[in-house]
Amino acid sequence: MVNDTIRPKTSSHDIAAWIIAAAALFMVLRLHLLPALLAGLLVYELVHILAPLLFIRRISGSRAKLVVVGLLAVAIVACLMLLIWAAVHFFRGGTESLPALLKKMAEIIEGSRETLPSWIADYLPGDPEELKRRVVGWLHAHAGEVQTAGKEAGRAAAHILVGLVIGAMVSLREATPTHEYQPLAAALAGQAEHLSRAFRSVVFAQVRISALNTLFAWLYLGVILPLLGVHLPLVKTMVAITFVVGLIPVVGNLISNSIVTVVSLSHSPAVALGSLIFLVVIHKLEYFLNARIIGSRISAHAWELLLAMLVMEAAFGIPGVVAAPIYYAYVKDELVERGLV
Repeated sequence: MVNDTIRPKTSSHDIAAWIIAAAALFMVLRLHLLPALLAGLLVYELVHILAPLLFIRRISGSRAKLVVVGLLAVAIVACLMLLIWAAVHFFRGGTESLPALLKKMAEIIEGSRETLPSWIADYLPGDPEELKRRVVGWLHAHAGEVQTAGKEAGRAAAHILVGLVIGAMVSLREATPTHEYQPLAAALAGQAEHLSRAFRSVVFAQVRISALNTLFAWLYLGVILPLLGVHLPLVKTMVAITFVVGLIPVVGNLISNSIVTVVSLSHSPAVALGSLIFLVVIHKLEYFLNARIIGSRISAHAWELLLAMLVMEAAFGIPGVVAAPIYYAYVKDELVERGLV
């Protein structure tokens, strides 16, 4: 029998905080503010992790602590912005750029008609001019969507920048003494702490997963295939894309796997088939590896996270897939603390 005396008492302020937190998290997805939320949480967590390493708590004087934590937050924001700029520069310029990869993939698909089975080749354009006409026709038909996508990308970049700044400002709490909150504010602060803890558990686990997937991709593309006499183009770009898109749960692997399979066609259909088999055996396990690694951090079974991602994807699309592990970890943390599960 569960001992009710160990459960925190639920007050009206707690219920109000739950309602406000649920509404806020819903609006984050509804208003496309997830990049800002993740950016802010990332800065806050990095400051939270690095501040003790700098022995900030031992510094005498709250003003001195505030200055040191502020400088640390500014340095973290600057480093993150530099990493974003470097990634954009890498994928946009040079022979290993993303446009070069997309161009190479188009050339591979165009030149693979004679080597592919007829039932696949029938779906491919007959010549470059036909391919061009199809692309131009698609752009005309979806001009509004393409323009909207460009605007959304710019808006997301602005949201990320604002989120970084907000996260840096909130992280200054590391240098200030504990505030005496009113009951509702204290309940909301507790909800924010649960969300921060969920983010820390999920995101850093996802980085580990992405790094592991990237290692497998590098071993296959940069070691195994060259030992077999197969040298694919743009290996560095494919490995970099594997890490970046691997930060997106489940969907990221689908993107990187598709790219590797298409580029493998540049050598032969046999190599493409071998790449596909390798990706199915290794990378497709990311579905369950993702849920298992993250699940171990939040005491959740694999099927729980998979179900959460399925429901959130149906409700909010790709942002829902990204947010699902964090949201689920947040809810699970609250329920465990209340002794309900």
